[in-house]
Amino acid sequence: MPLSVLDLAPIPRGGSAGATIAASVALAQRAEELGYRRVWYAEHHNMPSIASSAPAVLIAHVAAHTTSIRLGSGGVMLPNHAPLTIAEQFGTLAAAHPGRIDLGLGRAPGSDPTTTAALRRDPAAADTFPQDVLELQGYLAGESRVPGVSAMPGAGTRVPLYILGSSTFGAGLAAALGLPHAFASHFAPAALHDAVARYRREFRPSEQLAAPHVIAGVNVIAADTEDDARAQLGGARRQRAAALFGRGRDLSDAEADALLDAGADRHVDAMFACSAIGTPAQVREQLHAFAADAQADELITAHASPTVEARLHSLTLLGEAVRPVAA
Repeated sequence: MPLSVLDLAPIPRGGSAGATIAASVALAQRAEELGYRRVWYAEHHNMPSIASSAPAVLIAHVAAHTTSIRLGSGGVMLPNHAPLTIAEQFGTLAAAHPGRIDLGLGRAPGSDPTTTAALRRDPAAADTFPQDVLELQGYLAGESRVPGVSAMPGAGTRVPLYILGSSTFGAGLAAALGLPHAFASHFAPAALHDAVARYRREFRPSEQLAAPHVIAGVNVIAADTEDDARAQLGGARRQRAAALFGRGRDLSDAEADALLDAGADRHVDAMFACSAIGTPAQVREQLHAFAADAQADELITAHASPTVEARLHSLTLLGEAVRPVAA
């Protein structure tokens, strides 16, 4: 089964965005060496612990430092943007790096209501997501749905689209449009089985895709020993609690533990429900089981180790254990 990587571009405590971006380059280079299929970056805003607020810019930088691995968004939150703008951005990327660019699209704003207002976006923009996807698809195909308006660069590039989701809505839209569906089970697994079932049941072939293709997200921490992997999971839980409930503050381990003890653990542990933790052999077995249970055609792995070095090691251990198949 093909394996891919979701790089959440985390900024560690005391770290910088510049160091995180350099780490993203190193991660993509290692993934390329090991045969992973693709690396994706997710659009988040107003989150001090994440450096991927501008996926197209990050993709361009990483693409300039790699040669063959596919790179894309997992995803661009389309309600934050005009479809023409995204067509031009990803059309530019496709012109510079032909055959290597993916465009994953999400309906959520990737931010809080105040940040949505700062982005000058209407909260109701998510309601037109299906129409916006079709408009974007038209620009990239060179078959604009807006008379007199063409994406340049972009027209005719046919950058492949992927519909992301954490509910059955995205599954239904991906099926109706005949597009691949990526489910965010790495942080919102509750509707995974219902979404995949709906997608496979309702899928209609398209010019881009003849048969259903499910990408399922899964957290991974591969380490030399199971004890080390479990210790890293503890650090990842603290980071997740701080990011979600720390109100933007730089929390100590003790403060993050206090958040977990106060009830954040239920939310955090639910987000880690789809995870593979342990030695390379253990992780390989867990991923095979998860893929079968999720009826996934591809897994996109979010390496959740709390340090750059540990994430690179996890990526390497998994790549050597599973021998992922590139496209």
